[in-house]
Amino acid sequence: MSRPRIVIVGAGFAGYRTARTLSRLTRHQADITLLNPTDYFLYLPLLPQVAAGILEPRRVSVSLSGTLPHVRLVLGEADGIDLDGRTVHYTGPEGEEGTLAYDRLVLAAGSVNKLLPIPGVAEHAHGFRGLPEALYLRDHVTRQVELAAAADDRAECAARCTFVVVGAGYTGTEVAAHGAMYTDAQVRRHPMRTGMRPRWMLLDVAPRVMPEMDERLSRTAERVLRQRGVDVRMGTSVQEATHDGVVLTDGSTVDTRTLVWCVGVRPDPLVESLGLPMERGRLLVDPHLQVPGRPELFACGDVAAVPDLNQPGQYTPMTAQHAWRHGKVCAHNVVASLGRGQRRAYRHRDMGFVVDLGGAKAAANPLGLPMSGPAAGAVTRGYHLAAMPGNRVRVAADWLLDAVLPRQAVQLGLVRSWSVPLESSSPEVARVPGRPEQSGKDAGTAGTAGTAGKHADGDDAKKQPGGEPAKKQPGGEPGKNQPGGEPAKNQPGGEPAKRGPEAASAGSRSHGERAKGSQSGSPRASGKPRRAVEAAGPRPARGGSGKPGKSSRASGAGSAGKRPTAPSGPSRSAGPPTDPGPEPPANQPPPGPDIAPGPVRRTDGRAAEGDS
Repeated sequence: MSRPRIVIVGAGFAGYRTARTLSRLTRHQADITLLNPTDYFLYLPLLPQVAAGILEPRRVSVSLSGTLPHVRLVLGEADGIDLDGRTVHYTGPEGEEGTLAYDRLVLAAGSVNKLLPIPGVAEHAHGFRGLPEALYLRDHVTRQVELAAAADDRAECAARCTFVVVGAGYTGTEVAAHGAMYTDAQVRRHPMRTGMRPRWMLLDVAPRVMPEMDERLSRTAERVLRQRGVDVRMGTSVQEATHDGVVLTDGSTVDTRTLVWCVGVRPDPLVESLGLPMERGRLLVDPHLQVPGRPELFACGDVAAVPDLNQPGQYTPMTAQHAWRHGKVCAHNVVASLGRGQRRAYRHRDMGFVVDLGGAKAAANPLGLPMSGPAAGAVTRGYHLAAMPGNRVRVAADWLLDAVLPRQAVQLGLVRSWSVPLESSSPEVARVPGRPEQSGKDAGTAGTAGTAGKHADGDDAKKQPGGEPAKKQPGGEPGKNQPGGEPAKNQPGGEPAKRGPEAASAGSRSHGERAKGSQSGSPRASGKPRRAVEAAGPRPARGGSGKPGKSSRASGAGSAGKRPTAPSGPSRSAGPPTDPGPEPPANQPPPGPDIAPGPVRRTDGRAAEGDS
């Protein structure tokens, strides 16, 4: 009798825990395959410390092959699932395609940046969901402080050392807290003009910081932020983002080159292509994490709407704590479906939350006991060390070194702004020149990759890989198709640019596609290398979608950043792409703010999902 085949899609908190538990429970009696775009599990709660220079990137990256014995790792991105044929189609990191057959399938694809129809956000902002984004933000903030220190113009200095974070949830609060400490330490070594100092702003339409958490934690976090000089503005968000700053909903304008988007997350669009019952973008499952009517299909983590048995009628929130617990229960139920053991219903007990605010400051309520100050800091770091599935000694060593040595404020320039577009369904993977594009999974990146390269940090070289030489670089006159410049005469697709950033990289690709975090069709979807696709002829004026299930859910041409949306498209596995997608941008001026605004009402009628 052949051994059962178990395929797990995604290696986030839920997928990693499922794979690890299955490896132990099956005792070599099943073939377990883990499909993931990267070869590591990312411990997201410590990502702000990577951006602040406390931890090195590999400290929060746990090797999958090194910690998951008897689990086969397949590098790739799922772009189509045949439920009747029980196969998963995927595209590998170099454009190769493959298919995995399964007897049991666990969907744990996780979540992506939540996008809102705010003009200019997709062009001038970056998210904070993956390691490439954290590395880019670290370089960018370092560069802005150095450029501000050397600037002769007082207004330019003020704009460069102003950093706007939108979204005062768990992630945004930690980014602002750590960022303020990092730039203050940097300025002590590189003084700016008299009376000038870095300015951090934290915006959210919510009435208080971290509204989803205990009010005492919220007050503690806000107090620490204000003590560090962070300008906390509740009930305020971004109305429009531009190359030189942002316009707030209260009518004020803030000159800045950095906009950090931490408004929350939404489920990975992969599950929308299945045609199964959904709840606010998440796949409906029963308390056993099984999809009704599909005994071979399980879902957990952010893509699953799991009934909360402690609060009837509600679903468990999209947090790492729940995803980690989902994984364990899901593994037990998968094994039970194969005839071993009993099924378990998912029940949880709130263990509390911890928020690391940098230094010795933190806010925590372990088991409901509110704490602040150094005691909370010790509990927070102890919790993270206990929760990490690896690298504990290295993380502790970095914390010790950070306590006794100054941080190394250097920019390596390894991640360019166009490599980490906001509208990406694969924030864990940076765009790489010369590699086939990330088909539908990155629908928005086809357009934003070019626009992201125009942030005012000047981090793009004179000639981008695969692009044309730049006419003018940051510090000179704007390019032909850049904000403030003349429209380009020859845009991809033959249409003149409506708005510099958008048109320069994606021709007439619609903002609607970008609003869903999808990417125009790409060579990855067809398996052909980029050069071969481009040699076939010019790109059509209007891009198709490489993975329909993810990239054709929205349409419409919004040249000013207003992104109308449209109904979902067909399954991502259906049909070849009609648009190969662009190369990395060629002639982009420095991009505007790096990341963007807080919760704003969506225009497509769907409720926004939570902050993980």
